[in-house]
This record gives sequence, C-alpha cells and structure tokens, in this order.
Amino acid sequence: MRAVLIVFTFLATLAGAAAATSLEGNIVQGGLVIGRTDPGSTVALDERTVRVSPDGLFILGFHRDAAATATLTVTAPNGTVEKRTLEVASRTYDIQRIDGLPPRMVTPPPEVLERIRRENAQIAALRQIDQPEALFRSGFIWPATGRISGVYGSQRILNGEAKQPHYGVDIAAPVGTSIKAPADGIVVLAEADLYYTGGTVILDHGHGLSSAFLHMSAVSVKVGDRLRQGDVLGALGATGRVTGPHLDWRMNWFESRIDPQLLVPPMPGQ
Repeated sequence: MRAVLIVFTFLATLAGAAAATSLEGNIVQGGLVIGRTDPGSTVALDERTVRVSPDGLFILGFHRDAAATATLTVTAPNGTVEKRTLEVASRTYDIQRIDGLPPRMVTPPPEVLERIRRENAQIAALRQIDQPEALFRSGFIWPATGRISGVYGSQRILNGEAKQPHYGVDIAAPVGTSIKAPADGIVVLAEADLYYTGGTVILDHGHGLSSAFLHMSAVSVKVGDRLRQGDVLGALGATGRVTGPHLDWRMNWFESRIDPQLLVPPMPGQ
C-alpha cells in the first residue's frame, strides 16, 4: 500500500479566516498522516488533542482496527473552528490457525507473569511520552535490509486462543547485521534482555511517535542518546521468544500501532 497525498483547506464555520490545513500520508488502518496548519492553531483527532509544532506541523495515527471514520477538529488562532470527517480505509489481515501445540508454547509459565506485566507497563508508559521536538521531519528509511518474513496486522490463533496481532514488520537477516535509526530520535529504552523481545531499543521521534527494535543481539546505545537517521543503534539477533534471527520493527503513535512499511519505499530486492 503506497502513501497518498491528501490536501484540503477547511471551510470556516464561524466568521473569520479558516486555518489552511493539509494532510499527507495514509488515512488507513495502521497509517500515519503528517499535517500542516497555521501556527498557533489547536488540533484534535476525535477526543485527543494533538501537539502542533511552532510552525504548524502535527501528526495523526490510526490503529490496526481503527474505526471507519474519525473527526479532525482545527481551531484557528482567531477562534474559528472547522471540522472534517476522515474516512479511514479498512484492511484485510492474514489469520493463521495452529492447533495441537503444547500448552507451554501458548501460555507463558506462571513464574514469569509478574516480569511480563512489569516490562509491559514500562513500555506502555514510554509510549505516552509527548516529546515536543518534531524529529520525524527527517523522514524514514529501513533500519535493516533482508527478507520480509512477517508483516503488520497478521494474527495467529493457537489451540483456539487468539493471540495478539503482529504489530511490526519482520526483517530476516544474519545475526550481527547492523540496525540503523530509521529517523532522527532520542533513545528512551535500551534493554539487553526483555522476556518476549530480548534486546530491545525504543527511539522517540517526537509528538508521540516512536520506533521499537526487537530481538537484538547487541544494544549499542543508552537512554538519552540522540540519534540521527542512519546512526547504528545495535545488531540484529534472535533474542527473546523467537524461532530465528530477525529484526521486528514496530512503530507507535501513543497507543495506536502504526505499520512501518507505509512510511518507507519497498524493501530493495523484494
């Protein structure tokens, strides 16, 4: 699915000039949209107030199972309020059913549940950071190259139990392959051994947008490091709960899961 350009200017609903607002990106489940409006405007997507940079830049994200419509509200500096209903395109995801697995492969053992809850809470808190720098301005590149072995949105049903959908893109490559920052960002998590994801780094791109890099064999950055697009942050591996070496690249806009493949050109050679 390729990115599309959507540009519109709202009509004023009150006296005074309307804010000139444009949107670029994918208004689709898993999509990310970059918007521009008049500096000093207030922007909201449904009930969420969205950060607007001093020059009028903002972003919007849509979860895997986002509703068919969303309401964008822009309030201009002079108080003029405009609203637009965004039509969110739906997607079809691959669903795989596997039965007859040993229970230990479906449900984690009780002795690690507290660890899993603690790690999940830490990551959930980091995804609520609303860092004011619009570091995503750099655009995005692939953090590694290799065979695409897993795609966003797919889901497995194991022994009749629906598991969490896969929220990233898997890149299969040899252990030790360099992982690079896909965009400018600030490191907010750098862990060598999380239960599910092993070596894990989270890079904050600003305005609630973050990338996560999972199953790494080596982590070469620390919390607080500022990275430029292309800087090496570690090496691809097979740590955590995996069946082979690969990078699982995930993206979030706050709690909304974003499809990284919508932000980059096709993988070379695919």
